[in-house]
Amino acid sequence: MDGGNYSVVSEFVFLGLTNSWEIQLLLLVFSSVLYMASMTGNILIVVFVTTDPHLHSPMYFLLASLAFIDLGACSITSPKMIYDLFRKHKVISFGGCLTQIFFIHVIGGVEMVLLIAMAFDRYVAICKPLHYQTIMSPRMCVAFLAAVWALGVSHSLFQLVFIVNLPFCRPNVLDSFYCNLPRLLRLACRDTYRLQFIVTVNSGFICVGSFFILVISYIFILFTVWKHSSAGWSKALTTLSAHITVVLFFFGPTMFVYTWPHPNSQMDKFLAIFDVCLTPFLNPVIYTFRNKEMKAEMKRVCKQLVIYRKIS
Repeated sequence: MDGGNYSVVSEFVFLGLTNSWEIQLLLLVFSSVLYMASMTGNILIVVFVTTDPHLHSPMYFLLASLAFIDLGACSITSPKMIYDLFRKHKVISFGGCLTQIFFIHVIGGVEMVLLIAMAFDRYVAICKPLHYQTIMSPRMCVAFLAAVWALGVSHSLFQLVFIVNLPFCRPNVLDSFYCNLPRLLRLACRDTYRLQFIVTVNSGFICVGSFFILVISYIFILFTVWKHSSAGWSKALTTLSAHITVVLFFFGPTMFVYTWPHPNSQMDKFLAIFDVCLTPFLNPVIYTFRNKEMKAEMKRVCKQLVIYRKIS
């Protein structure tokens, strides 16, 4: 196509999830409740870990970091999705779309690597308990966090560099409720098959690679514990079950989006809701209700609130 025939695209139109008003109403209630619950739960985790001296340990430092990331994860696309459920004409500016893609990949990349750091923390705690405080020192935790963010930002910039100068023509209709990078690339005015392949390989490699590293690390932890004590194996499995649940919920939809071979499949839109709404909600629920210290802190805060209400 000749460069002079390009029509400048200043915005993209979302088709959303469905045209059914009943389903849209259901999605509005569902996503609004999960969004508010996700924000509340993750904010509480950050506040509890920050204010309670009993929770000033490497595990809770990483948990608070995950909660902070989940605050970003549910704020990138959820408010726009909820707002668009009220509107017939769903649009996003070109700059807004690029911004959304940037932060989606930053948060996604950071969370993947952070889950590996959390798995390493559990490995040291379970397999090398006597050396835990030495290995997982405050300096090591800060280094982990800096590396996690550096990898997340560099991954996102690598993705963004491919599309920033791409020419986009009409139609500018995006069959999604957010700026899905693989779908966006198909709207470009030139052949982007090679570009789509590079983006898929980059995201797919990071996603699948991180997933397998986590699976191998959990198997290694369980095998090490089982080899030393069969009784400790069940305890380790109980400890790791929360981590494994979070990993499955987070990586399942993401791997589908970047490894599914059929570009016209609608399944990725609905699976994306897991990452957008459900995963940020499940993380605080899973980690809080399966953790004695977090439950104790919640009870302490609730008692203080009750006493305060009685006094006032």
